[in-house]
Amino acid sequence: MYGGKTVGVVVPAYNEAALVGGVIDTMPAFVDRVYVVDDASTDDTWAEITRHAGAANDRRVPETTLADGGEARFVVPIRHEANRGPGGARKTGYARAFADGLEVVATMDADGQMDPAYLGRIVGPVIAGRASYAKGTRLRNRESWREMPPFRLFGNLLLTFLTKVASGYWEMTDPQNGYTAISREALAEIGIETLYDDYGYLNDVLTSLNVRSKRIADVPHPARYGTEHSGIRYATFIPSLSGVLLRNFGRRLQKRYLLLDFHPLAFLYGLSLVGFLLSTLSAAGAIRTRLAARLTGRDRSGSTSRSARRPSVIRGLAALHAALFAVITLVLAIAFDARANEGLVVRADDAPTDDGVSTSDTLTDGLPADGAFGEEATRGEIDANPTDGEEGSNP
Repeated sequence: MYGGKTVGVVVPAYNEAALVGGVIDTMPAFVDRVYVVDDASTDDTWAEITRHAGAANDRRVPETTLADGGEARFVVPIRHEANRGPGGARKTGYARAFADGLEVVATMDADGQMDPAYLGRIVGPVIAGRASYAKGTRLRNRESWREMPPFRLFGNLLLTFLTKVASGYWEMTDPQNGYTAISREALAEIGIETLYDDYGYLNDVLTSLNVRSKRIADVPHPARYGTEHSGIRYATFIPSLSGVLLRNFGRRLQKRYLLLDFHPLAFLYGLSLVGFLLSTLSAAGAIRTRLAARLTGRDRSGSTSRSARRPSVIRGLAALHAALFAVITLVLAIAFDARANEGLVVRADDAPTDDGVSTSDTLTDGLPADGAFGEEATRGEIDANPTDGEEGSNP
């Protein structure tokens, strides 16, 4: 237990035979149960999971009696018969942890990129009731940027911006980070089975949380890269994730700003879209008119007459005006959007020591004191003791 709350960790694994054992062996002592999900690996991942799980279970019997009747296993190996994708593996682990009654459920990849010393910092904001969901970020300092491969850094920065637009969490960074923690209540609200199965599941979780105005925490941790290999196939990943982000953006606007409460930013986003469409149509018309003029409106010298060029110029100006209108309304929509979501991201700025506890934290019952989660807490923008029914209540 941590801070009086039971903690479970979901470890999805696909072809991670060389690394998954180390993740199991270094799991922090405060974790109550670990769910290691082999997503139909084709190597020796399952054999490694069962071997290390058996050794861990021999060393340690859970002290906490869970809702499943107190099954005496610290590590629970789970195996998919068919590959369900990284999101599907996490959904399986989430469902088991929820059924077992865990109060906070974290996720940690099996590739060794996530330092277990930071797990206490990841779950801390959720246990303290300051956020319903916490996620790691490797983009909060330039040192972590230098440790990340250039191509991966560029892709991460691009996906960060696109996910900000889609999810509404404008102060969030590194959305593809799988080092996360979520409260039991938030997990119930977003619906485990509704989440995306493939690599866009993290973006899907963020949008589902934002629709319900849930507060999230951004927790910095260093990037760690070693012998692991990414399983992402970019030829399919980019189109599928783009579809997920577009769908989530539309879902967020519809549910939060049209159905639940009408907000002018939905209207502004719509006007911006109309402006871009009109600009595109006008530009296409100008090009078509100019090409037609070249074919039919040439004088004897071979140059196009002014009267033949005039329609294309008019259409070009119309396209420019429509594009300018679209940009202005888009900027206004983004400003309204950022304002409407202000304060939904809590930032944790302290780095942990080897035991996972921040050197600047003062602990009370295992929880960081006020000020450990960034400037918002010290300014009083985050209520340390929210009333019943308010976002940020203890899980």
